[in-house]
Amino acid sequence: MANHFIFLCLAALTCSLAFAFEPSPLQDFCVADPSSSARVNGLVCKDPKLAQANDFFFSGLHVTGNTSNPVGSKVTPVTAAQIAGLNTLGISMVRLDYAPWGINPPHTHPRATEILTVLEGSLHVGFVTSNPDNRLISKVLQKGDVFVFPVGLVHFQRNVGYGNAVAIAALSSQNPGVITIANAVFGSNPPIAAEVLTKAFQVDKSVVDWVQSKF
Repeated sequence: MANHFIFLCLAALTCSLAFAFEPSPLQDFCVADPSSSARVNGLVCKDPKLAQANDFFFSGLHVTGNTSNPVGSKVTPVTAAQIAGLNTLGISMVRLDYAPWGINPPHTHPRATEILTVLEGSLHVGFVTSNPDNRLISKVLQKGDVFVFPVGLVHFQRNVGYGNAVAIAALSSQNPGVITIANAVFGSNPPIAAEVLTKAFQVDKSVVDWVQSKF
């Protein structure tokens, strides 16, 4: 019952945030038509008369994510790609699983504000303000705590407990996007020139080469 209440609160707040960043719908709904080859800012709508309950349904957020990876976390998304009926509604959500001491690495959502609720465990979370201050705003969250990451700002989460941690987050876009900083900077294809990165990070080329080799 408590989790249902949390979900309802997240949905209500996310709806109010969403309309500030994405156009308001012009019809009751716009169920995405994945078979269409048309290119639009979003997804093409199928005939509303063909809409079914399953177009607005997703099952799987109760399933524990596999955290057996180098960062020790798993994100299970529920965007318009998973629920066709989310198209044009300006919201999405994710489940986040963390192994003990696992992290969700520093990243940004270029199109969405995120509001996160801890369901199990303890998380150290934070975001960094924009230039020139680059101020870290962070806090340790416990079960039931809520934290907001403003749109576009670099943020992270880290499990600071000895057991697994779980969180649910809502985002103010049907397609918030994710830019993981380390992957983007050191794992781009083709690679960013080492000369650029050595000056940006003020390190030797050997260090840049070593980090790039990890991605």
